[in-house]
Amino acid sequence: MNGIRKSSVAYSPKQWEMRWHPIRKEWVGFAAHRNTRPWQGEQAPQPPPPPPFDPTCYLCPGNTRNRGETNPHYSGTFVFDNDFPPFGPDAPETTTEHGLYKAMPAYGRCRVVCFHPRHDLTLAEMNREDIRRVVETWQAEHRMLEKDSRVNHVLIFENKGSVVGVSNPHPHGQIYATEFVPPVTVTELASSREFYAENHRTLVGAILEQELRDEVRVIAENDTSVAFIPYFARYAHETYIVPRRPMASVADLTQKEADDFTEILHIMLVKFDNLYGISFPYVMAFHQAPTDGAAHPEYHFHVEFHPPLRYPGVLKYLAGAETGAGVFLNDTSPEEKAKEFRATDNIHYKATSGGKAA
Repeated sequence: MNGIRKSSVAYSPKQWEMRWHPIRKEWVGFAAHRNTRPWQGEQAPQPPPPPPFDPTCYLCPGNTRNRGETNPHYSGTFVFDNDFPPFGPDAPETTTEHGLYKAMPAYGRCRVVCFHPRHDLTLAEMNREDIRRVVETWQAEHRMLEKDSRVNHVLIFENKGSVVGVSNPHPHGQIYATEFVPPVTVTELASSREFYAENHRTLVGAILEQELRDEVRVIAENDTSVAFIPYFARYAHETYIVPRRPMASVADLTQKEADDFTEILHIMLVKFDNLYGISFPYVMAFHQAPTDGAAHPEYHFHVEFHPPLRYPGVLKYLAGAETGAGVFLNDTSPEEKAKEFRATDNIHYKATSGGKAA
């Protein structure tokens, strides 16, 4: 593993302990012995497969969107301003701030990124060349949005699956460019600055080094990118993709790094689907430094996946401990989950079963 000495730490598949999350500065509870407890609650349904083209879909090529705009007959990616944005350049400048209560204009840009013209594909089912074009689109959008002097942060994300609130299965993601820096990034910046001041290297880089040393949670790696389930994972299948070189954002990937990032992203997306033989739901978020004009050598761009499934059909709910106390409980072992991912194929199950896969 790149000359890094292996750890001698042994991990139990029935891990029962608290683990420290060094980025969020909070404890995460692990109780893998609870994963087989009886479940009589709601099962997450699998929706029927969509058609290649849906004439009622507002994201398909040539269709008309809600506000009357007609989509071009695009063949690759297609990006447009969100028709119903939570943040926008036309948001009122006047606010209702008074007394203890503060307010600010909801200034920003919200972009929708269609990954592919096919309505029935997902990122996992697209070929690597098409995913590479999506990565290029993310880079170009970030570079364009950060030029706005009022934009202090760019969030790139994809919500996949109806169980995370997606109403349209057409392959797409979103970008929120905001005047404020989101609280998750503020927390990450604080812990990263503290670590950088004491150790002269990035916190996420140190986590990556520890994961490579332990090896047991690493899922895939190449010359410049690594995918792993972190030691402190809050969700059963929570996965990080981290470039080996510290950088502020996806826009900073070199061509070689972007190629490698695409390879690891593609592998991980396929492994998600192959794990249970389903279109695996998740929230994928790019964790990037602020675009506030300041240098951020302490920050280390990475991607986090937060899938809601504990195991097939069973969701991870944010219940009393998570919502009421802010304490995440993980009923699985990160070491065992990483082992399961490594055992899955890198070729999408639909391709090997004669289904539609690029």
